[in-house]
Amino acid sequence: MSRIGKNPVQIPEGVKVTINGQNLIAEGPKGKLNHEVHENLTVKQDGNTIVVDRSNDEKFTRSIHGTTTAIISNLITGVSEGYRIVLEIVGVGYRVEQKGPDLNLILGFSHPVVYSPPEGVTLKADGQLKIIVEGNDKQKVGQAAAEIRQWRRPEPYKGKGIRYEGEVVRRKQGKKTG
Repeated sequence: MSRIGKNPVQIPEGVKVTINGQNLIAEGPKGKLNHEVHENLTVKQDGNTIVVDRSNDEKFTRSIHGTTTAIISNLITGVSEGYRIVLEIVGVGYRVEQKGPDLNLILGFSHPVVYSPPEGVTLKADGQLKIIVEGNDKQKVGQAAAEIRQWRRPEPYKGKGIRYEGEVVRRKQGKKTG
């Protein structure tokens, strides 16, 4: 039995969960999300908990059991609290500007990089050196943050680039002279 899959998912106050066959819909103060559950799994709501059961013990069914439970938990957390990732920009001359919903990133290229967020994700420039990525879908928020970071990943010699807040960049020793 999957250790994550067998645990019930708690539904907090203010979140409404609807199960239509294999489709699970979660609505809360931060929006509405849905997930299509695989046909080998059954989802049952029991009061303020959701339980995911599997129909057989095949390898594939066992592998998606815990994953589906984690996805449902992420949906409920997303519609109740939302997700937030903070990126920091480190480097002389590197900065960010807010242009409506888009970000204008100056990262040492010959031109500024304009990043438009996907639907359901909001971007905020906190000063010139911080970017806040928020939304209710964990996958979309993480993907948007990874795409922004991809433009200038932290390099190991000076540590310049875009990094996650609290990320530790392993530094290398520079070239020795003499």
